[in-house]
Amino acid sequence: MKSELNKLFSDFVSIFFPRECGCCSCVLKYQEKFICIACDFHLPYTNFHEYSDNDTARQLWGKAPVEEACSFLLMQKDSRVEHLIYQIKYNNQPFLAEYFGYLYGLKLIEVKAYQDIDCIVPVPLHKSKLRKRGYNQSTYFGRGLSRAMEIPLREDILVRKKATISQTGKGRLDRYENVSDIFDCQATGVPANVHILLVDDVLTTGATIVSAALTLLDAVDCRVSIATLARA
Repeated sequence: MKSELNKLFSDFVSIFFPRECGCCSCVLKYQEKFICIACDFHLPYTNFHEYSDNDTARQLWGKAPVEEACSFLLMQKDSRVEHLIYQIKYNNQPFLAEYFGYLYGLKLIEVKAYQDIDCIVPVPLHKSKLRKRGYNQSTYFGRGLSRAMEIPLREDILVRKKATISQTGKGRLDRYENVSDIFDCQATGVPANVHILLVDDVLTTGATIVSAALTLLDAVDCRVSIATLARA
């Protein structure tokens, strides 16, 4: 009886405040959560976490000595995933990143390579961009991973000390120069030989996350693995 009343109340509220799918913006049905069944079925999940020799890992080879690297989704232009990332970053829906982080965390904890992770560190935004946007989408992705994997999220270790101009339109080399030496590390209280899972929303050229990984490796006695919500 109580569940039926809850459903009726939810249906009544949705008449005035319909919940929309984060991937296609269709109105969600009662049993659907954050994304519709059709989008969940058609989303391009990578399964990169199941093998070390994947496209995300290969992209970072020779740039930073990371242990493992994976991405949850593949992003193409004008795709469901691109719409999802837009909703997360620019339409004030960071809870979508947390939701997908939780889903990915449930998968990562089943893989031996990710079972000795000690903490999760999100790639930080500069304080000026954080004030403007109001949140760091990578932090929300990390929160979801943290809940699923039962591993602490550490937002205090990595700091973005320089604001950078947009990477859009820049070539690969210019992107790496644009993000060189933009992070700082607060190593206080970080144990020796810690295994850090460094997380970000989207991997494009990899310039930003490589800069962040190298900062951690230079400042802390650690091993670094990488996980992103999507890769372009």
